Amino acid sequence: MNKKKLHVKTGDTVKVIAGDERGKTGRITAVNIEKQKVVIEGLNLVTKHTKPSAKNPQGGISKIEAPIHASNVMLVDAKGETTKTGRRKNSEGKSERYSKKTGEVI
Repeated sequence: MNKKKLHVKTGDTVKVIAGDERGKTGRITAVNIEKQKVVIEGLNLVTKHTKPSAKNPQGGISKIEAPIHASNVMLVDAKGETTKTGRRKNSEGKSERYSKKTGEVI
């Protein structure tokens, strides 16, 4: 599978547009480019059963954030609106992301 850049990156605020968490917003904590998945802070929580170990002698049940496919999230700009992103070269020739709705650099 080719490693293609995603429209979002770690630290971006995104809104979920599909799935059980539709309509909720959060900040991206991790990105897996190969699987095209993102982990969003506080969203898509799943129950994880852990065996007792040296690190966690009690064991038990914990809630962890599961990844969501990148196509199911949309970037939220500074004004709080969802927007599509594009890539263009700036005056120095470096690639930059910009909002297709407003044209501003993200």
